[in-house]
Amino acid sequence: MSTPRTNLGLWHAAAGLSARMHAGQVRKDGVTPYAAHPFRVMMIVRDLFACDDDITLAAALLHDVIEDTPGDFDDVAECAGAEAARVVAALTKDMRLPEDERESAYDEAIRAACWRTKLIKLADCYDNLTDLASRRDNPDPARVIDKAHRAIACADGEPAAARAVSLLRALISRVQGG
Repeated sequence: MSTPRTNLGLWHAAAGLSARMHAGQVRKDGVTPYAAHPFRVMMIVRDLFACDDDITLAAALLHDVIEDTPGDFDDVAECAGAEAARVVAALTKDMRLPEDERESAYDEAIRAACWRTKLIKLADCYDNLTDLASRRDNPDPARVIDKAHRAIACADGEPAAARAVSLLRALISRVQGG
């Protein structure tokens, strides 16, 4: 039996904000509510990557709020605290930059970020890879696999992410038919 949550309110509040902010959005399959993605990312962090840190779970639920909704840093901080907001901000691409600069700046930000950020990024990639199977448009997995490899490179050497890196590498191998 698992230990009871010590701060149930934190991730409950994060779940509520995530669901509200992503209301009406759908995944690339055109059917699945987008809110399912941050919930799955949180469950991957908790159940597969074996992390029960409340701030990390809250940030996982909120990881796309700043980038993909009208929400901002202050909304995340008010809901889940400044540390969770800093993690979410680190997971947010700077859309003011041209795409080629944006991607390299994003990778550098992830590489320099705390272990929580790296763990959530790996979980995000893990979910995006598992999501490929449910898509009706038969996407080419190469782009998603490339992003996963980049996330692994950013997290490589982070002790708190070792299990996640190993699991993501194994999933990439399965997706590639290995």
